[in-house]
Amino acid sequence: MGTGRGADTDADADANADEGANPNPDGRIRLATPADAASIRSIYTPFVESTPITFEETPPTEAETAERIESTLETYPWLVCERDGEVVGYAKAGSLRSMPAYRWVVELSVYVADDARRSGVATGLYTSLLEILERQGYQGAYAASTVPNPESARFHERMGFERIGVFPDAGYMLEEWHDVQWWHRPIGDEELASEPDPPTPLPDARGGANWNWERALTAGEECLAFDLET
Repeated sequence: MGTGRGADTDADADANADEGANPNPDGRIRLATPADAASIRSIYTPFVESTPITFEETPPTEAETAERIESTLETYPWLVCERDGEVVGYAKAGSLRSMPAYRWVVELSVYVADDARRSGVATGLYTSLLEILERQGYQGAYAASTVPNPESARFHERMGFERIGVFPDAGYMLEEWHDVQWWHRPIGDEELASEPDPPTPLPDARGGANWNWERALTAGEECLAFDLET
């Protein structure tokens, strides 16, 4: 569990950001490292402690968070967004299921610090994440939202995801049963191949000569608008 549940709507940022340019040069999207564990944990912990959306009962420790980052980066992207050098949001991809037939699809999650909401952070992170995943060779992205979470629902609809089903009463958190809404969108515009090549692990993709890593990584920075009032 735990995908797509901490997204802000970014609605004001999307309405005002200039197309093709980062409205705030102090914003940056980059690859996470284990050294970001404390910052990422501080963003994630309030969602664990005060909401049902993560389906985790205890926040991971800083060491556990660092291990999650390191293990994810062996295959998938984990991105952070900085504002004036401070991490204010993150997004990551992971496996949907462990069986080999699922290896062409991913499950996404995004979380944004409370004081950076409606600044384009979630939109920017997803934009960069999907760009990287497309170049790695993934075909589809899934996300799950604990119900209720109307902000996450609006966000995923704007990002081109479609509702594909609900797991009713899938989890018990904060003395209530919660449904889980599942979302899906294709990655890229190409038709599904009849004999697809396996996706390229992130470390190999970064070193590949056939695509511009920096361009994919920073694709979402034009969505950032930290100067807008929230």
